[in-house]
Amino acid sequence: MKPSELRDKTNDELCELESTLRRKLLKERMASAAQRPVRPAEIRTLRRDIARIRTILHARTIGKETSP
Repeated sequence: MKPSELRDKTNDELCELESTLRRKLLKERMASAAQRPVRPAEIRTLRRDIARIRTILHARTIGKETSP
């Protein structure tokens, strides 16, 4: 997901999206632990998307960026 798409969302939408992505990441990790076929690229993109969301939320809380 592109950062510009994320910046257009409100804080509540970002928090909801973050929790959804965290659940997906947990499922992927559980599949990995159960030795089912996993896609490493999917895990990497989930982690990066979560990091992007958290970065934008943090920037908004310290005042460097305004929420829409």
